[in-house]
Amino acid sequence: MKHKDTLPALASPAAGLVLPEQLAQQAADAVRELLAEAAAANTTRSYASALRYWAGWHVARFGIELPFPTPEATVLQFVVDHVTRRTADGDLGWELPAAVDQALVSAGLKAQLGPWKLATVRHRIAVLSTAHRLKHVTNPCEQPAVRTVLSRAGRAAVKRGERPRKKTAIAKAELEAMLATCDGSLEGLRDRALLCFGFASGGRRRSEIAAANMQDLRAVGTDAYVYRLEHSKTQQAGVTATSTPDKPVLDRAGQAMTDWLETTGITEGAIFRRVRHSKLGAPLSPAAVGEIVQRRARRAGLEGDFGGHSLRSGFVTEAGRQGVPLAAVMQMTEHRAVSSVIGYFQSGGSVSNPAARLLEDP
Repeated sequence: MKHKDTLPALASPAAGLVLPEQLAQQAADAVRELLAEAAAANTTRSYASALRYWAGWHVARFGIELPFPTPEATVLQFVVDHVTRRTADGDLGWELPAAVDQALVSAGLKAQLGPWKLATVRHRIAVLSTAHRLKHVTNPCEQPAVRTVLSRAGRAAVKRGERPRKKTAIAKAELEAMLATCDGSLEGLRDRALLCFGFASGGRRRSEIAAANMQDLRAVGTDAYVYRLEHSKTQQAGVTATSTPDKPVLDRAGQAMTDWLETTGITEGAIFRRVRHSKLGAPLSPAAVGEIVQRRARRAGLEGDFGGHSLRSGFVTEAGRQGVPLAAVMQMTEHRAVSSVIGYFQSGGSVSNPAARLLEDP
């Protein structure tokens, strides 16, 4: 259902579309301010991409640059342009004209034709909202109409059976299978150390694994280490963590780390690096970490949608299965909201819940 304040489209705004090489000036200013706020590199890239899309979408849709502050009606139009809804005749529809959609894809601003997932739309609006807050101007994204439309869109998506896509968790059983594929080669030693480190130190994000540096790793015994997580997503978000930045790397994880470091002779710089022709290369990127996880899952014959986040969700899932208190888990993962971690935790502990066995004989 269209909101009465959504903007009218121009007759053919995408016909002679020339998208700006740079962001609109206001968007560029917002990106610089985000950089000044010490946002994570991944976050900065994500925000810049989102603001670039806002600028390109507005030019393609209406033939003019995105105004700043942005009118509430523009944000509402953005929502109905990108989110599917059930039309009066029962079909699914959205408002983005096909010519505009094609222009955005051709310009490289949109990956493919068609509507977005609601989570993507929420992210784009959150970025625009942040840009307005940083510049201390009226924020259209906080207006009741926008909040209501997004809330109703979420409910409608759930009723249609849509669920957020989550990476398959790598709990202990899956991890064991993946570790079994790691041989004694340099690549095998690296991957074993990487997987063990990512899991055992609290389910680290792929960006945190890629950023792991020797200056933050200290030995505390034989095959035992403590890694100081100085730059987590929680800290970069400006939230005071309730946990210690010191993350243990013990037992088998510690042994895997020792094997990797002693074999390579790494004493400074990045812990995890590329291996080419049995020689060390540049530090791994976050994307490369995700690829390693996926490759080891394939070699282990595991079925599922695996990625860098699988270690994080798997750590929480396994902790739930083993009955580890949620507070202790969150100290390791540095989740700041219970709602963000409870789904995996409850899923892991569901089969061990004593209330699930009431039909068993005493």
